[in-house]
Amino acid sequence: MKFKFTGYTDFFDKGIEIFGRMLAFEISSDGIAVALEQRPGALEVSFSNNSGCIRFDRKIHLYRGLGLLIENLRKGSSFHIVEQPQFDMDGVMVDVSRNAVLKTENIKQLLEKMAVMGLDTLMLYTEDTYKVDGLPYFGYMRGSYSYEELKECDDYADIFGIEVIPCIQTLAHIDQALKWNFAKDIKDTEDILLVGSQQTYEFLEKLIQAITKPFRSKKIHLGMDEAHFLGLGKYLDKHGYRRRFDIMSEHLQRVTGITDKYGLEPMIWSDMYFRLGSKTGDYYDMNAVIPEDVPGKIPANLSLVYWDYYHNDEASYLRLIKSNKQLKQDIIFAGGIWAWNGICVNYGKTFVTTNAAMSACKKEGVRKVIATIWGDNGAETNIFSALLGLQLFAEHGYNPQIDMDKLYERFEFCTGGNVQAFLDISLINQAPGAAGIFHDVANPPKYILWQDILMGLFDKHLEGLDLQTYYSKLESKFINYASASGQWRFIFQMLHKLCTVLSLKSSIGIELKAAYDSGDKKHLGIIAADSLPKLYNSIDELRAAHREQWFHTYKPFGWEILDIRYGGLLARVNTAQFRINEFLKGSIASIEELEEERLWFDNSEMPEGKGLGHCNLYHRIISASPLG
Repeated sequence: MKFKFTGYTDFFDKGIEIFGRMLAFEISSDGIAVALEQRPGALEVSFSNNSGCIRFDRKIHLYRGLGLLIENLRKGSSFHIVEQPQFDMDGVMVDVSRNAVLKTENIKQLLEKMAVMGLDTLMLYTEDTYKVDGLPYFGYMRGSYSYEELKECDDYADIFGIEVIPCIQTLAHIDQALKWNFAKDIKDTEDILLVGSQQTYEFLEKLIQAITKPFRSKKIHLGMDEAHFLGLGKYLDKHGYRRRFDIMSEHLQRVTGITDKYGLEPMIWSDMYFRLGSKTGDYYDMNAVIPEDVPGKIPANLSLVYWDYYHNDEASYLRLIKSNKQLKQDIIFAGGIWAWNGICVNYGKTFVTTNAAMSACKKEGVRKVIATIWGDNGAETNIFSALLGLQLFAEHGYNPQIDMDKLYERFEFCTGGNVQAFLDISLINQAPGAAGIFHDVANPPKYILWQDILMGLFDKHLEGLDLQTYYSKLESKFINYASASGQWRFIFQMLHKLCTVLSLKSSIGIELKAAYDSGDKKHLGIIAADSLPKLYNSIDELRAAHREQWFHTYKPFGWEILDIRYGGLLARVNTAQFRINEFLKGSIASIEELEEERLWFDNSEMPEGKGLGHCNLYHRIISASPLG
């Protein structure tokens, strides 16, 4: 496809070269004439009589418009598309602090996908994964970004009109830095900074200077969420008990004093105001009481970010947006693409929560939204498997209501991915037997994969469910997706290997316990000689596929944690085989682990009685004993 653009400015030159490679077109004097017109208002893309036109307001709208033009030209007819941007900010926050630190080339790839979708903001959530002069242990061995790397990403984003906003932590969630001895005098508890200490603010000024220097944006996210034990550690010893609203307000004033010094526009998460006002510490407590004097102590130039990706109904978001508005600050909404739920993206929960939340934001006039992609508990889920969630946020950003067919078509155009393949990732979580109030976030792949064969902490929940057949069918499905997914093969190859392991491992502990209890030594021998070696090899293949996926996407730092998890899993399969053989030889009179009764996993997110629920903590899954 060839184009001849008229009316554009110099800022389009670099972007057009990149988009030409992405979308397979070139500039030519004999190409289709396309007029570009920058003016305030809606995005308009039209084509008729062998010529096209893109009318746009902001640079990012031009790139979405160019994508719409090419997508619809491929359908071969005249068209006139009008889209009204719904938000002044519509972007994504990427977690690069939970071990998975995106390579800069993959940040660029993400920016390209965002540009054609029309997403205008990238937030990089860095707790300690950026370098700070004079603090060599800050982010040590964690894959920290250098100034040059961050500057390179910001320059690339600017080509498309995408704003990169640094996101750090300036109160809690900073335990990976505070664990080093250099921080002993600036911490209140293991993960909360010591408020009021001059050393703390000298430390924070260094962080703020370092993280803002590479970026054009004057915006900065300061974090300050989930500081549950604020003022209850060393601070309590030094100052006695104080109203925690006052501690929070004083700290915020000190930190925003630093951001004011550098001409920055700060934002923080809003949850601490509601947690401190709740008798139960619940962010979403509708009975939370915020003292009348507190809103007046919030700096006027501070934006509050209301994060919520749990509620399934629009009414809850409407109520909570109104509660946030009572703090009388600019409100930013942060939804979520459920990539932190174990090993697989949960698109069911993502779509339900996002559709409800975006509808509420539009009704309440919230003009700034972001999609968070967290990497809890080891970042086992690859970020690129979450691309369909980005498309969902993008389509909400340009339409009062979304058309699912259009969303799916746009996804396949913008990413080159098969929409059904991405949707079917959720099937790995949606195994038969999900139950209880946590059924929509059930994540059986996580605990089936990591639980110990001899201990079987979750086997009581798996009994009677034919998960072996279920995952065998998915295994066939995902091997086909892997072979047909082109650039996204690395996503589906790993998931294919995962389904293979799940099909074997979902029943093997139950089978082992039943054979032992019935005294069926012949069956025990088959398990030891055949089933466990087969499982061992399948796990090792999964580990290799997961490793390929990781090194394709992220820096090497952090993979060692997953390597250790896989290594431990392989070692325990080997030990299970050893224990069975020792028993069959008569070297031991019993296998004590199999003598133990299997109980329900006693956790609030696992259903009482038979059924599958949610557990996303590796250390709880693998053993009833502590890791250290």
